[in-house]
Amino acid sequence: MAKTRKLSNLPNAPAWIAYRTTSDQSVTSATWTKFEANTESLDTASAFDSSTNYRYTATTAGYYQINGAVYVGAASSLTGVGAKLYKNGSAAIAGTFCAPISAALLGCATISALVYLNGTTDYIELWGYGIGTTVVFKAGADLSHFSGTMVRPA
Repeated sequence: MAKTRKLSNLPNAPAWIAYRTTSDQSVTSATWTKFEANTESLDTASAFDSSTNYRYTATTAGYYQINGAVYVGAASSLTGVGAKLYKNGSAAIAGTFCAPISAALLGCATISALVYLNGTTDYIELWGYGIGTTVVFKAGADLSHFSGTMVRPA
Protein backbone atom coordinates (compact mmCIF):
# COMPACT_ATOMS: atom_id res chain seq x y z
CA MET A 1 0.00 0.00 0.00
CA ALA A 2 1.38 3.43 -0.96
CA LYS A 3 1.80 6.04 1.73
CA THR A 4 -0.03 9.32 1.40
CA ARG A 5 2.41 12.18 1.23
CA LYS A 6 1.62 15.62 2.59
CA LEU A 7 2.51 18.16 -0.09
CA SER A 8 2.62 21.22 2.12
CA ASN A 9 2.71 22.01 5.79
CA LEU A 10 1.72 25.61 5.03
CA PRO A 11 -1.98 25.54 4.15
CA ASN A 12 -2.38 29.19 5.17
CA ALA A 13 0.98 30.57 4.07
CA PRO A 14 0.93 34.32 3.42
CA ALA A 15 1.11 35.31 -0.25
CA TRP A 16 0.68 38.42 -2.37
CA ILE A 17 0.65 39.63 -5.96
CA ALA A 18 0.81 43.36 -6.68
CA TYR A 19 1.19 45.45 -9.82
CA ARG A 20 0.60 48.93 -11.19
CA THR A 21 -2.66 49.77 -12.95
CA THR A 22 -3.30 53.49 -13.07
CA SER A 23 -0.54 54.71 -15.40
CA ASP A 24 3.12 54.24 -16.19
CA GLN A 25 5.40 55.35 -13.33
CA SER A 26 7.80 58.11 -14.39
CA VAL A 27 11.33 57.63 -13.03
CA THR A 28 14.64 59.45 -13.24
CA SER A 29 17.11 57.91 -15.66
CA ALA A 30 20.07 56.08 -14.08
CA THR A 31 18.51 56.22 -10.59
CA TRP A 32 17.27 53.28 -8.52
CA THR A 33 13.56 53.90 -7.88
CA LYS A 34 10.96 52.03 -5.81
CA PHE A 35 8.30 50.34 -7.94
CA GLU A 36 4.91 51.70 -6.86
CA ALA A 37 2.59 48.70 -7.15
CA ASN A 38 -0.82 50.26 -6.49
CA THR A 39 -3.10 47.24 -7.04
CA GLU A 40 -3.24 43.81 -5.42
CA SER A 41 -4.76 40.75 -7.04
CA LEU A 42 -3.87 38.64 -3.99
CA ASP A 43 -2.93 39.50 -0.40
CA THR A 44 -3.84 36.69 1.98
CA ALA A 45 -2.42 38.42 5.08
CA SER A 46 -3.47 41.99 4.20
CA ALA A 47 0.21 42.88 4.56
CA PHE A 48 0.99 44.61 1.25
CA ASP A 49 0.76 48.41 1.30
CA SER A 50 -0.47 49.42 -2.16
CA SER A 51 -1.26 53.05 -1.34
CA THR A 52 1.64 54.64 0.57
CA ASN A 53 4.86 52.64 0.94
CA TYR A 54 4.35 50.01 -1.81
CA ARG A 55 5.92 47.21 0.22
CA TYR A 56 5.19 43.91 1.90
CA THR A 57 5.61 43.78 5.69
CA ALA A 58 5.59 40.18 6.86
CA THR A 59 3.18 39.28 9.66
CA THR A 60 4.51 35.72 9.94
CA ALA A 61 8.20 34.91 10.44
CA GLY A 62 9.69 32.66 7.80
CA TYR A 63 11.44 32.22 4.49
CA TYR A 64 9.70 33.83 1.54
CA GLN A 65 10.08 33.28 -2.18
CA ILE A 66 10.03 36.80 -3.64
CA ASN A 67 9.60 37.55 -7.36
CA GLY A 68 9.54 40.78 -9.29
CA ALA A 69 9.69 42.18 -12.80
CA VAL A 70 10.13 45.77 -13.88
CA TYR A 71 9.18 46.41 -17.48
CA VAL A 72 10.95 49.63 -18.46
CA GLY A 73 10.12 51.90 -21.36
CA ALA A 74 11.83 55.00 -22.71
CA ALA A 75 11.02 57.62 -25.30
CA SER A 76 14.45 56.98 -26.83
CA SER A 77 17.87 55.55 -26.11
CA LEU A 78 17.00 52.86 -23.53
CA THR A 79 20.42 51.37 -22.80
CA GLY A 80 19.98 49.47 -19.54
CA VAL A 81 17.41 48.10 -17.08
CA GLY A 82 17.78 46.53 -13.64
CA ALA A 83 15.87 45.16 -10.65
CA LYS A 84 16.73 44.84 -6.94
CA LEU A 85 15.03 43.83 -3.72
CA TYR A 86 15.37 46.22 -0.82
CA LYS A 87 14.92 44.83 2.69
CA ASN A 88 14.16 47.30 5.49
CA GLY A 89 15.13 50.22 3.25
CA SER A 90 18.52 48.92 2.08
CA ALA A 91 19.54 47.20 -1.15
CA ALA A 92 19.65 43.48 -0.35
CA ILE A 93 19.62 41.37 -3.52
CA ALA A 94 20.36 42.36 -7.11
CA GLY A 95 18.45 40.77 -9.94
CA THR A 96 19.13 41.03 -13.63
CA PHE A 97 20.77 44.07 -15.16
CA CYS A 98 20.76 44.08 -18.91
CA ALA A 99 20.83 46.15 -22.04
CA PRO A 100 17.86 45.95 -24.40
CA ILE A 101 18.47 44.21 -27.70
CA SER A 102 19.46 46.59 -30.53
CA ALA A 103 17.55 49.89 -30.50
CA ALA A 104 14.55 48.57 -28.53
CA LEU A 105 12.73 51.12 -26.40
CA LEU A 106 11.43 48.49 -23.95
CA GLY A 107 13.29 46.19 -21.59
CA CYS A 108 12.54 43.98 -18.61
CA ALA A 109 14.57 43.20 -15.51
CA THR A 110 13.59 40.39 -13.14
CA ILE A 111 14.44 39.11 -9.69
CA SER A 112 13.69 35.91 -7.79
CA ALA A 113 15.13 35.20 -4.35
CA LEU A 114 14.56 33.41 -1.07
CA VAL A 115 14.48 35.94 1.77
CA TYR A 116 14.02 35.60 5.54
CA LEU A 117 11.47 38.02 7.06
CA ASN A 118 11.05 38.16 10.86
CA GLY A 119 7.25 38.59 10.91
CA THR A 120 7.23 41.84 12.89
CA THR A 121 9.45 44.59 11.48
CA ASP A 122 10.98 43.23 8.25
CA TYR A 123 9.64 44.56 4.97
CA ILE A 124 10.58 44.01 1.33
CA GLU A 125 10.34 46.33 -1.69
CA LEU A 126 10.96 46.03 -5.44
CA TRP A 127 13.19 48.69 -7.00
CA GLY A 128 13.97 49.22 -10.66
CA TYR A 129 16.44 51.09 -12.82
CA GLY A 130 16.44 52.38 -16.36
CA ILE A 131 18.89 54.38 -18.45
CA GLY A 132 17.35 56.35 -21.28
CA THR A 133 15.30 59.37 -22.24
CA THR A 134 11.95 59.81 -20.42
CA VAL A 135 12.09 56.50 -18.55
CA VAL A 136 8.96 54.82 -17.12
CA PHE A 137 8.01 51.59 -15.35
CA LYS A 138 5.18 50.23 -17.48
CA ALA A 139 1.76 49.66 -15.87
CA GLY A 140 -0.23 46.46 -16.28
CA ALA A 141 -0.55 43.13 -14.46
CA ASP A 142 1.22 41.39 -17.34
CA LEU A 143 4.18 43.80 -17.25
CA SER A 144 5.68 45.13 -13.99
CA HIS A 145 4.72 43.10 -10.92
CA PHE A 146 5.84 42.09 -7.41
CA SER A 147 4.86 38.90 -5.59
CA GLY A 148 5.83 36.50 -2.86
CA THR A 149 4.81 33.62 -0.66
CA MET A 150 6.13 32.05 2.51
CA VAL A 151 7.70 28.68 1.73
CA ARG A 152 8.89 27.71 5.23
CA PRO A 153 8.15 29.06 8.69
CA ALA A 154 11.01 30.26 10.89
